[in-house]
Amino acid sequence: MSNTIQNLQEEIDKLGQQIEQNSSIEDVQLKEIALEENRSLKLQIDNLTKAIEQIEKGSQSKQDDSQNSPTNPNKAIVEIRAGTGGSEAALFAKDLYEMYAKFAQLKGWKIELLSKSEELMGGIKTISTQFSGKDAYTLLKNESGVHRVQRVPTTESQGRIHTSTATVAILPVVSPIQIEIKSDDVKEDFYRSGGKGGQNVNKVSTAVRITHIPTGLVVECQQERTQGRNREKAMEILRSRLFSIMQQKQVGDISKLRADQVGTGERSEKIRTYNFPQDRITDHRLKKSWGNIENVLNGELEKILQALKGLTFKA
Repeated sequence: MSNTIQNLQEEIDKLGQQIEQNSSIEDVQLKEIALEENRSLKLQIDNLTKAIEQIEKGSQSKQDDSQNSPTNPNKAIVEIRAGTGGSEAALFAKDLYEMYAKFAQLKGWKIELLSKSEELMGGIKTISTQFSGKDAYTLLKNESGVHRVQRVPTTESQGRIHTSTATVAILPVVSPIQIEIKSDDVKEDFYRSGGKGGQNVNKVSTAVRITHIPTGLVVECQQERTQGRNREKAMEILRSRLFSIMQQKQVGDISKLRADQVGTGERSEKIRTYNFPQDRITDHRLKKSWGNIENVLNGELEKILQALKGLTFKA
């Protein structure tokens, strides 16, 4: 962890030199971004320093136990990917994202969009979001798996019912204390964000793509204004994915994970079917169904999540 702090301090020193050398820079916005990057790096050092102090003190108080717990019950990273079904699968992935987002709004949770890839017909190929609020991970953790939809697509002229899928992965937010990733094990690429994102989108390479070399896992973050913040979020997602896979593989050390051992972190079996013609949602684990699909897609998920709460399903 001390090596990480040293690397961050070196980045701060280099950034400070760049700011001084470009003190007469005409583009004020770029200078502001550099200063914000500097503040972000200093904040990371402060957080790591505090974490080290907590470990050294060895405090056994409940507060320390809560801070050092492997997962935060109030934060969840929600990743959704279109599965089989082409454009209809992408539209279904968008429906699922909006369902969870509306539920989060009803709960008063904070929503942070981390990355998003859209499909030409208006659907979503992939999307990654963080929800923060009371019991966010506790309530959503059992949503991981393959969701299936049966309905007549708007583009279907013959009225035939199509079946499409989307995968959902609910990841816990894990602290750097629990999952420490070596700097030599990651490859970082920086690029310009696409779409909306502020005036600096087409001017500065703020988007971050991180590859974990030993496992081949790739994460991206492009929604923050600065490269430092996007990197911080991307590392958070990477820690969450690695922790989830470690739990599935029942290993306690990242070094034991190799590329040929690592899957997607999503359950392969179908967990739920949304049958529009019959206006019925069926959870195959509970073997229980609910009606009124439209209400559920509008965020009224509470009854389903409560039925799943406290249950444990094999990955």
